[in-house]
Amino acid sequence: MIVVIQRVKEASVTVEGRAVAAIGAGLLLLVGLEKGDGPAALEQAAEKIVHLRIHDDDEGKLNRGLPESGGEVLAVSQFTLAGDLKRGRRPSFDRAMPPDEAHPLFNAFVGRLRAHGVLVKTGVFGAKMAVALVNDGPVTLIGRW
Repeated sequence: MIVVIQRVKEASVTVEGRAVAAIGAGLLLLVGLEKGDGPAALEQAAEKIVHLRIHDDDEGKLNRGLPESGGEVLAVSQFTLAGDLKRGRRPSFDRAMPPDEAHPLFNAFVGRLRAHGVLVKTGVFGAKMAVALVNDGPVTLIGRW
């Protein structure tokens, strides 16, 4: 499981010209599921992401997690994160989890984030999405579970 974590001032997803989700301050999560990922990885990732101390405290230091900052999450599935660029000029997606397996796991990941008391919105699984964001900081991290 690969997650690109971006702290944002705002983020949104549009599908076919229609806004489907938007958040204010919080995190944009680009989520790539790989073959072999399972429930343990989902829970580890959710717990870590919710409590990452990457939000400013009253002194402007990165010292708060999502619950303390009151931030929201926009989670977007992105199978291309599992792309391998080692050979040739076309990425290999052999490690990417097939959509019929990835969709329920993505939903389970979103459920685990919500179980930590975080407001989570999502894009549309499998759709071609336009993702807009205003990065805050910028703070961008990549996690692998």
